[in-house]
Amino acid sequence: MVIGIGIDIIEIDRVKKSVDEFGDAFLKKIFTPREIEYCLAKSNKYQHLAARFAAKEAVYKALSTAWDEGLSWQNIEILNEINGMPIVRLSGKLKDFLSVDKSLKISISHSRDYVAVVAIIDKNGSDAISHNHY
Repeated sequence: MVIGIGIDIIEIDRVKKSVDEFGDAFLKKIFTPREIEYCLAKSNKYQHLAARFAAKEAVYKALSTAWDEGLSWQNIEILNEINGMPIVRLSGKLKDFLSVDKSLKISISHSRDYVAVVAIIDKNGSDAISHNHY
């Protein structure tokens, strides 16, 4: 059962302008050290930064609960599996949110100028787990 969904779209150039204007202060406020290292090593670094920014926004929207207090952008980290699939790592107050019965999935798509991300939080219902008592 879907318990949260979020979507975000961003212009890649908007992220580039923020990096150009605010530099490291912007990068360190929004991204984790691993995200910064990964993105800046890419030839199309602004596209990768924009993808992570939009993913964090989409995850916040999917949470749609009272998580505003005490959270930072670093509480949501966007990484990639070896096959390139994006994954989300939560930390801080969010770390325990995804218990055994919840999952968070994201999908990232981009064009030359835009990045769009969808985040879905799914909760397995009790009927999805079979318990046999004999």
